[in-house]
Amino acid sequence: MVIKILGTGCARCKNLEQKVKEVVGSNNISAEIEKVTEIADIMKYGIMMTPGLVINEVVKSSGTIPSDEQILQWLKEN
Repeated sequence: MVIKILGTGCARCKNLEQKVKEVVGSNNISAEIEKVTEIADIMKYGIMMTPGLVINEVVKSSGTIPSDEQILQWLKEN
């Protein structure tokens, strides 16, 4: 599973990245976590607000920081 955090490095983007790492680690999920910071690369996903969360190339959220429970649910679906 490939998880991408889309954002230029703002506090909210860093917060989402940390949450995802914690959920992945505490649930023993095998995943590769990537940080996408280039605006051109972020725009390819069609999101208007960061942070964005992409799991296996599917945008799951943008502009918000989902709850740990929601992140875990998305990860289990993949």
